[in-house]
Amino acid sequence: MDDQNKNLLLATLLSLLVIVVWLYVFPSPEPDPALDAATDTTADTTTEPVTGDTAVTPGTAGDPAATGDPAAVADADAATAEDATPRIKIETPAVVGSISLRGGRLDELSLRNYHESLDPGADIVDLLRPTGGAKPYYALFGWAPGAGLTPDTVPGANTIWSAEEGATLAPDSPVTLTWDNGAGLTFRREISVDDKYMFTVTQSVENTSGDAATLAPYGIIARHGLPTNLKNFFILHEGAVRMTDGELTETDYDDFETATAHENITVSSQGWTGFTDHYWMTTLIPVTNSGFTMSTFRDTRRDIYQTTVKQPALTLAPGESSEVTTQLFAGAKEWETIREYQEAGVDKFDDSIDWGWFFFLTKPIFALLHWLNSVIGNMGWAIIALTLIIKLVLLPLAYKSYVSMAKMKELQPQMEKIKERAGDDRQQLQKEMMALYKKEKVNPASGCLPILLQIPIFFSLYKVIFVTLELRHAPWFGWLRDLSAPDPSSLFNLFGLLPWSAPEPGTILALIFIGILPILLGISMWLQQKLNPAPTDPTQKMIFAWMPWVFMFMLGSFASGLVVYWIANNTITFTQQYAIMRSQGYKPDVFGNIMSSFKRHTGGADDTTQKPKSGDDKS
Repeated sequence: MDDQNKNLLLATLLSLLVIVVWLYVFPSPEPDPALDAATDTTADTTTEPVTGDTAVTPGTAGDPAATGDPAAVADADAATAEDATPRIKIETPAVVGSISLRGGRLDELSLRNYHESLDPGADIVDLLRPTGGAKPYYALFGWAPGAGLTPDTVPGANTIWSAEEGATLAPDSPVTLTWDNGAGLTFRREISVDDKYMFTVTQSVENTSGDAATLAPYGIIARHGLPTNLKNFFILHEGAVRMTDGELTETDYDDFETATAHENITVSSQGWTGFTDHYWMTTLIPVTNSGFTMSTFRDTRRDIYQTTVKQPALTLAPGESSEVTTQLFAGAKEWETIREYQEAGVDKFDDSIDWGWFFFLTKPIFALLHWLNSVIGNMGWAIIALTLIIKLVLLPLAYKSYVSMAKMKELQPQMEKIKERAGDDRQQLQKEMMALYKKEKVNPASGCLPILLQIPIFFSLYKVIFVTLELRHAPWFGWLRDLSAPDPSSLFNLFGLLPWSAPEPGTILALIFIGILPILLGISMWLQQKLNPAPTDPTQKMIFAWMPWVFMFMLGSFASGLVVYWIANNTITFTQQYAIMRSQGYKPDVFGNIMSSFKRHTGGADDTTQKPKSGDDKS
């Protein structure tokens, strides 16, 4: 085997290795599993701030003595008492749930417009959940006691608030909770919600006692244990997310600081913090011009993850009152909705969507895809339209590439003569080849440029399809009901003609018995190859013959939306290359190349060689 063949074989093996690593690191999207119905009897252990002098710090879910921070731990009976606690209903076009009057916590919230799966009658997605059930997850607000106050003089995690009987929180109907500590401090909490996912919590306190009172407002989002539907994929961030004066910080669950050694981050102007899942998010957004601090940590003893916003302490003289406002986003990461909140003042809120390293590509690609979907009304056709637009943008480069390829075909007879003259003299071969390229003004490397540009676009589109909510459960037509998931059809049951189910996604059988889209992908790659004659070298010929089918199985488990893009890309590329090569006087013999691939030859490599037509045969 000569050096050229060795290099080609090595390049092919490296390409396959890249795809195998890609499949391992960036596995295909999976549908969200249903939440675990198992009961978690963990007591409510979220804590609140207590006494401090001028720096008032919310406590942790851990033991105060162990953490070194003053903290008040909720009663052990909180979980069982929760069932009997009065609640305020939440009813909006986007969410449904309730607020518990125990602690005034927002701890029950489901998303009306999103279901756990595509199955008929599937439950809507639960976002927040109360203690006493599976995986408690909730938001808690309060005041940390300062000098002169004790923990029982401020509302705590288990304080029972009062509210108007029969009140329901709705977009046009806020609710107000009240609590009087019996010692001259009256606390109020007004909660409002828009028609989407933004809650506004305004906490106020009035001092009617004869003494000054120092206290500080805070907000906490607490999560008991890891999410049940944690993807844990390298391509997707899940965990804490924080914006600090324009700087984004993402913290995986494995990287949470402990309650005893966490850092308080000072924010001078704008910021927000919370938890982000694959498609859902809860975020605290203080509305203040005086700065605040944020912290993210984990109580390892009780396995509680917590993110906190702490606002500066206030000192109220007798007769004075004060109020602070914090917004809480709790809902789906809809790009359009998040951008509306960003335009309304939430700093860089669209960065809460994990755009990745290629954000400069993923953001505009998704914006264009979203617009196309709004115009066309179908995400599958929008992906095809996006592919066409990308190919049109890259057309000038593609034109130069295909013109160069056509000229290379014309030079093939001269190149063969040079190889015969040079024999084993590699230096002479390279010298004469370069002289020929220079004379004919041909750049042999120009054909690689469109391929190199496709790589970051392919990665970015994969990111867009995997991460963005708009692709979740997005149908195209027929059996393709979710473009963020692999093609559900399978050779195993002849695409549904046989009376048994297709193999489960992720199994070896599913990898072997691929669906319709991967097969179309393989065919489109194979047809694209047939624009050119088969290589004269047997080794090269074998590698090129197998490559489309190897890629077909490799890419078969990718999101069907990405496969749709790749099929459309191959089809448009085939059309472009054919038309451009024809315009340069070279007529690809596609049918002849196809027929030659089915023939059995015994006379050696030359039997399958097809050289460009010349003279009057060009058309």
